Amino acid sequence: MELREQLVHDAEEDCPYLDNQVARMPLRWQMRKLSGEELDAALATGDRRVGRMLYRTSCPSCVACEPLRVRVQEFKPSKSQRRVWNKNQDIKVTVGPAVYSEERLDLYNRHKLERGLSRDGKAMTPQGYEGWFLRSCVQTVEMCFELDGRLVAISIVDVGARDSSSVYHFFDPDVADRSMGTFSALVELAWSRSRGGRYHYLGLYVGGCSRLNYKDRFRPNERAIDGRWVNPEEEPSSE
Repeated sequence: MELREQLVHDAEEDCPYLDNQVARMPLRWQMRKLSGEELDAALATGDRRVGRMLYRTSCPSCVACEPLRVRVQEFKPSKSQRRVWNKNQDIKVTVGPAVYSEERLDLYNRHKLERGLSRDGKAMTPQGYEGWFLRSCVQTVEMCFELDGRLVAISIVDVGARDSSSVYHFFDPDVADRSMGTFSALVELAWSRSRGGRYHYLGLYVGGCSRLNYKDRFRPNERAIDGRWVNPEEEPSSE
């Protein structure tokens, strides 16, 4: 029997989202590249990707992290989201293979360090960038956002057969007033819709974390709660 994955890390650590909580996110190394259908199935179980590894939360005393996905074909932007979309129409977006450059690494480090998002205060290395984003076990693309010919943001997106997953988005702190996180999600949803996408996964929703709870504003969405995909206003999804 083919061995598809191997557990390579499983330890408790400080939670990156909530104070005074303990996190556990076992990392499973993927021995081969996954098909689009296999990625769709993994995302449906709550998996996320980092490098060639998949993981899902398995914390000892907390269940605040809830994977969230948006129904692509039914999504309708809110009034405030339409304002963000219109405000950023001077930004050029291109989609292509995820690659490395010093410009991309500098942009990532500025985003992490200047916005206080780094847990250890250290800059990411070229090897770290390639290992984290580019050495993927699935089909991965990047969306480049350019303003007046200058790279101001990047979205890393995994692509399945019918679904897609937002891996990470980072932007130039100088354009923070443009609500780039919201704009990037709108761009990703529009791109997914153009390819006939079913679900677009926005990662983890954590109600007590302002960096993550904004994702609930993209509706209709479903959150994985107790092993079921649930829209609070509807019956649980059968998937």
